[in-house]
Formats: sequence, C-alpha cells, structure tokens
Amino acid sequence: MNTRAYFEQIYQQPDPFQYRNRWYEARKRALTLACLPRPRYGNAWELGCSNGVLSAELATRCDALLATDLSEAALADAARSTGHLGNVRLEQARHPEQWPAERFDLIVVSEVGYYLAPQDVVAMAAKLRGSLADDGLLLACHWVHPFEEALSSAQQVHRAFGRGLDEAFCYQDADLLMQAWSREPTSVARWEGLR
Repeated sequence: MNTRAYFEQIYQQPDPFQYRNRWYEARKRALTLACLPRPRYGNAWELGCSNGVLSAELATRCDALLATDLSEAALADAARSTGHLGNVRLEQARHPEQWPAERFDLIVVSEVGYYLAPQDVVAMAAKLRGSLADDGLLLACHWVHPFEEALSSAQQVHRAFGRGLDEAFCYQDADLLMQAWSREPTSVARWEGLR
C-alpha cells in the first residue's frame, strides 16, 4: 500500500473519518484528555494529527504543540482547526523516517501505528522513547478491530511502544485500546500530595 497516496486520496473528502460528527471520535478525544495525568504540558507532539480536531483540544493543555501528519490535505484541514491557536506548529512528515530533533513531555499517537509494518512499528517505538523527556508521557490509542489497510494490530503497536517503559494507565473497551507509558511510575495522587 502506498500510504501517502492512500491518505491524500482519503482527505479529498471533508472529514473522511468523521472526527467532527461521530460519537466514537468525540468520546475518544474526551477519554484522551481525561486520562492525561497532568493538567498542563510544556512541549507536546501529536504524531498523525489528521484534521487537527484533537490537536485543537490538546493545545489547550500545552504550552507548545507540534502536530505532524503525512498528508498535505490533512494538514490543510488541521490549519483550519488550529489556525486561531498561537501555540500549535504543523509540519508534514513521514514517520519514522522523518523525526523532530526535540524532546517532549507529552507524545500522542492516535490511530496511526497500525498503518506501519511490524518492523517500522519497532523502529518508531525506539524513536518515540528517545524523544520522550525524562518525565514525559507517551500515549497511544488504536482501534482494535482488523481492517484492510492495517499492517499491524493495535496490540502489536502497544506492546512495542510500551517496551522498556512503565505503564501509566490502560483503558480498553470493545473498540479501542488506549495506553500510556512513562519512564517513572505515574501517580496523580503523588503529584498532588495525597500520598
């Protein structure tokens, strides 16, 4: 599959995955934001930002947000979603081949990993760990059902991403798997002095 051509074709339609209209998508965004253990992050990265709907919401919790996507058409839509926000930087990139030099205290990879072949998932996982700040959080969310374009499963992606990190949380239902990992054990209660 030519991934870039696939996404450029998909994004010729407005909101092809129905991010703005489907309850599944609205709920997934709400779960993502609710599961973040900190109220605010300094430097965040959303890998595979699509049309920027999640980016706009993440930006309210971040000082700076880098949002990347493979598709030029998706980034044009993301610019419309985030253009009013001064803390969002959009960049076109093919991951894991192209990679930012900076480190992040929050990295979000939502519905992207399964488009990669297993060996590319492993390569991306290593790069993600390298881009994670010492106190950073890596969050991944993926649809659990097989589909034609998927080259890896959600479970394969999450196993690779979590290797060598501590699990911060895990949520799974009949349709999605959301997990986050950090270098150190994560406790909101500890950060707030409750224990």
